[in-house]
Amino acid sequence: MSRADDWQSLSLFGLLFVLAAGSEMLSFELRGLRLSGSFLALVLAMALLGPAPAAVMGVACSVVDAVISRRSIDRTITNLATFAVFPLVGGLTIRALAGDFEVGGSEALWFGAVVLTTFLLANALNFAMVAAGSWFAYDVPPRLMLRSFVTALPSEFATALLTASVAFTYAYLGIGSIALAAVVLFVFLYIVRTSIAADERGEELEQRTRELASLQMGLLSTVLQTLSMRDAMTARHSAAVARYSREVAAMLGLDAREQDLIHTAALLHDIGKFILPDSVLFANRKLTDEEWQLIKLHPEQGAKLVERIEGYGPVAEIVLHHHERFAGGGYPAGIAGEDIPLGARILSVADTYDVMTSRDSYRRPVSSEAALAELRRVAGTQLDPAVVDVFERMILEKGVAFSHTDEVDFEAELAFEKRVADYAQPRLAAA
Repeated sequence: MSRADDWQSLSLFGLLFVLAAGSEMLSFELRGLRLSGSFLALVLAMALLGPAPAAVMGVACSVVDAVISRRSIDRTITNLATFAVFPLVGGLTIRALAGDFEVGGSEALWFGAVVLTTFLLANALNFAMVAAGSWFAYDVPPRLMLRSFVTALPSEFATALLTASVAFTYAYLGIGSIALAAVVLFVFLYIVRTSIAADERGEELEQRTRELASLQMGLLSTVLQTLSMRDAMTARHSAAVARYSREVAAMLGLDAREQDLIHTAALLHDIGKFILPDSVLFANRKLTDEEWQLIKLHPEQGAKLVERIEGYGPVAEIVLHHHERFAGGGYPAGIAGEDIPLGARILSVADTYDVMTSRDSYRRPVSSEAALAELRRVAGTQLDPAVVDVFERMILEKGVAFSHTDEVDFEAELAFEKRVADYAQPRLAAA
């Protein structure tokens, strides 16, 4: 379709080949999918030269890529087949749809539309062939490559539009429009590289977040195990409170993430007791006023420890307020009612019940019935009545319990690994 006073087709072939081969040197891969700006030059060859020259150019570009990248024989053969087929199919498609046309508005616009459509179809064919070959030969999951294809799709579509524009203007400007193709190529590479870099940064951030979450969970697990070695009673009490609290949170209709948050806070709610000397922590007598003041510091100290971990602000808030009273007058802030975080109100009920019923407790244990009666008695003053009601139904109807003498029960509540993936996602964002 070149004009009589234009450069000869051989010159056009040479220019497009230089454009295509040069872009091969700037190619890169994403999850097994090879990305290059040579596609633009090949589609222009399909449109301006025809199917045979486009296929020859595709094969030549594949050879250049094999030499530069030092690909294995099997990959080279796969690339040769792919780069021979889709330019040939694309060229035949353009010839069938557009045929020979004369310079003129409507026909030139139709030609541009055909080039645009062929670019997208040839691109899809190229992807399908590469994905199929990678799947059968190298066991690369198609969904992984499809994600790469989708990531690059917006920039590919933009490049298709620009390629169609180059083909359209060639009817008027001749060989000079190839300079525009070079500009389009660099725009393509810039857009794709930018989108790929953003995608890879997102993946890297996600991986680092998972690693950080795993490290945090491992650290917390170690801290609790250390607490267990120093004070098995407090550690098992925390595990029991965690079990009760998660169940209550579920019965209150809180979602899984909120349940995890409250469960974690319950495991850590007495972590501030690390500051207590043995003479206070294991006291078998009535505490002095000074020692009692030390005891009352453990919510604040625990919250300070927990909030140092990135993303654990809401957990720290629950730890801080689990000794507040529903009617006010608790510690450390003296807040009341719904000003107390719901998680802290749940913990307070579970904490009170387990202290009364546990054989590990500081006091003589009482029966579950007696403990529930005591919870009802202090509901509205010390404890949230609505939470007490749900807690009682949990014990009576669901039979939830915790064995302080069973190591399996304790380890089950410390099974942090199963929650690492949940915490690795955007979570606890109110920190």
